[in-house]
Amino acid sequence: MNRELTFLRTFAIATVIGMLAFTSLAFKSTENQKFSEIDVERINIIEKDGTVKMIITNVDRFPNGKDLINGKPTNESRKKRSGMLFFNEDGIECGGFIYDGRKNENGHSAGLSLTYDQYDGDQVMQLITQDYMKDDKRYVTSNLVFNDQTGKTSSQMVPRMMLGKTGAGSNGLFILADDGSPRAMFYVDKDNNAKLDFYDDKGTVISSFPEK
Repeated sequence: MNRELTFLRTFAIATVIGMLAFTSLAFKSTENQKFSEIDVERINIIEKDGTVKMIITNVDRFPNGKDLINGKPTNESRKKRSGMLFFNEDGIECGGFIYDGRKNENGHSAGLSLTYDQYDGDQVMQLITQDYMKDDKRYVTSNLVFNDQTGKTSSQMVPRMMLGKTGAGSNGLFILADDGSPRAMFYVDKDNNAKLDFYDDKGTVISSFPEK
């Protein structure tokens, strides 16, 4: 009996040591792991020091203000969507990519946004698309937008230049003043007429080509 107990103990200890050695070697392996397919709700891309540099996430695990990323709170008022968030070397959020689309009582609503932020602020460049139905009419806008930041929040963000398509169906370049009002527009309207318009500070057209 004693010999059997001694053998079992020795076998158990050897098994545990072997498992620990195997696990240690597996985690120290320098070879990349290969997967044919992987299902995941969220991926955090981190540096060696633990700084989060990118988050790829579904809706439920999207940071919503209760999370601390790199020791800093996230935007609580932002709507949660599937997408990506980018962080700079100081661990501060510096942009992201989000998208959504679904049917609703009006028909549908969809869109996407790719943004780049100024340091410790909000977006200064944004690629944005909106596609929605209202009163049985479809509206699609797609723009590359450049903003001025007068502060750190979106409420202090002023669009200064837009390149793309408006809700009225015009395609062109739209330049705005520091209060967001239009100053110059070079565009092709929904009737395929090319126009160049200039505006005063009250939004009145002061010059056009071709002349009206």
